[in-house]
Amino acid sequence: MTKFFRMILLTAIFTYINIPAQFGRTDLVDLTTYTSFSAAHPGSEMKLAVRLNIEEGWHINSENPKDEFLIGTQLTFDQAALQNAGLSMNKINFPPFKELKFAFSDQPVTVFEGEIFLTAIIKVDAAAAEGLKEVPFTLTYQACNDASCMPPVDIQDTLRVEIVSKTNSVSEINQDIFADLNIEYTAAPQESEGDSLAKKLEESGLILSLLFVFLGGLALNLTPCVYPLIPITVGYFGGQSEGSTGRLFMLGVFYVLGISVTYSIIGVVTSLSGAVFGALLQNPLVIIFVALVLLVLALSMFGLYDIKMPDAWVMKAGGARSGVAGALFMGLTMGIVAAPCIGPFVLGLVTYVAAKADPFYGFMMFFFLALGLGTPYLFLALFSGKIKKLPRAGFWMDAVKHIFGFILVGMAVYFILPLLPKPFSEYLLPVYAAGAALYLLFFDKLANNVKGFRIFKIVFSVIILAVSVYFMIPTEKKSPEWESFSFSKYENAIASNEKIMLDFYADWCIPCKELDAMTFSDPRVIELSKDFVPMKVDLTKSTSDASEEVRKKFEIRGVPTVILIDSNGKEISRITGFLNAEEFLKLMKAVN
Repeated sequence: MTKFFRMILLTAIFTYINIPAQFGRTDLVDLTTYTSFSAAHPGSEMKLAVRLNIEEGWHINSENPKDEFLIGTQLTFDQAALQNAGLSMNKINFPPFKELKFAFSDQPVTVFEGEIFLTAIIKVDAAAAEGLKEVPFTLTYQACNDASCMPPVDIQDTLRVEIVSKTNSVSEINQDIFADLNIEYTAAPQESEGDSLAKKLEESGLILSLLFVFLGGLALNLTPCVYPLIPITVGYFGGQSEGSTGRLFMLGVFYVLGISVTYSIIGVVTSLSGAVFGALLQNPLVIIFVALVLLVLALSMFGLYDIKMPDAWVMKAGGARSGVAGALFMGLTMGIVAAPCIGPFVLGLVTYVAAKADPFYGFMMFFFLALGLGTPYLFLALFSGKIKKLPRAGFWMDAVKHIFGFILVGMAVYFILPLLPKPFSEYLLPVYAAGAALYLLFFDKLANNVKGFRIFKIVFSVIILAVSVYFMIPTEKKSPEWESFSFSKYENAIASNEKIMLDFYADWCIPCKELDAMTFSDPRVIELSKDFVPMKVDLTKSTSDASEEVRKKFEIRGVPTVILIDSNGKEISRITGFLNAEEFLKLMKAVN
């Protein structure tokens, strides 16, 4: 009698004699599913663990039992349901098996006992629709004890995965389960700046979150678009020097409070609307208005007027010259100048507040961000107010204000560049800067008798002149062979299984220019980009219907944003803000 028929006969005998009541039981294995995240973003991955608790005294066969008459354990998912849900899964991983010797087999049998975990990686398609996805799956196993084997049993269950927009934060769950399981992602998940910020804020309490955001606001003072606040603050508080230190401090507090109120309101409205942060600067009328404000402020630097509240307003406010109302009004106005400042930190905060959908919480976060931004100007206000007490301060400070005035005019020129034709806009700012430097060198004689200041002005002007001339020299711009984005090109690249690199930019975006100048110009990046279909997406005027359609499809919340897509059409990396060439190359090499 062959081994196979002997096993069938023994199993039938033992089943009939010993355990007739247990024939057909489905409760010998208890099944529970776990995922590593509370929800998933399109283009992301999450870990899956299926825990099997096998009743004591029983075992189930391994996935590949040695004896041909034994049924191996299988975990199968409904492939049609997976595809409809926008999900896919790699190979199911089984734990190490045990080899046990039984009377019905001539050789040890490979089995599982007790508690085991079957694991896999769930991949979410980049184009997956939002919502709760339910995928049926089946566990097939054959349970045996020391004497006999049960017939194969199927257990039906459902995998549930919630897919949410990338503007919504997700949290890690079941970490006690996954900590002991060796599961590797198919590609290292790229955590964006916004995801990282959201995670830090989630892990912190409210007090620590507000402190963290305050420090981020302080760091924003290193961005160039807040620079106009320096001469404006000096010019305004320079006229308040007759006040006491306590009064100057109070005025500075209201000045910073004005900045904070404006910045908070703009930030919360923008985050809750889901619009691109800084979208106000895409409207030509708003751009012209901001440029005019800067020009008017520059005129005060050249001595045409002093920055103060109108006398009628001062009388109505009941304050002294400019007073508390004047300081608050100046702060509110300066908040408009400060609001366009954007970086990965602000973009991450916008995403986080939008996910919370709590206007009060959003106001608090942006209020403390703006307090951090404005705090240095509180001390600058104190310094500016006392500046006339310095020896000959008023004399050379007028010359300093002239330099600040030229800088403000330059900022106004910078803001209107997106409205000008390309060839003209490329050279307007360098030509202006060169002209301003020449004027300061040869025509502005104010305070030239102060040796230290004269040396500073000459060095400063020569540097500006040299930089301006450098930027006016035509050079060959090295960059990937970008194509203008269109949905047809994008769909064709997806259908052809080509890797894609999408660069979302705007003409007014400083980090976008840094990417072009320092990252995309790197020869290694250019060479590797030949393996991609590189496309540029212009969001300078994203109020148009076409730009709005692109922004919504790819869920773009700020620029710059660079998306790397693999040959299967899945988003692998999303970069927001500037990234140097070395780090960008690593991300490019990870795309298959």
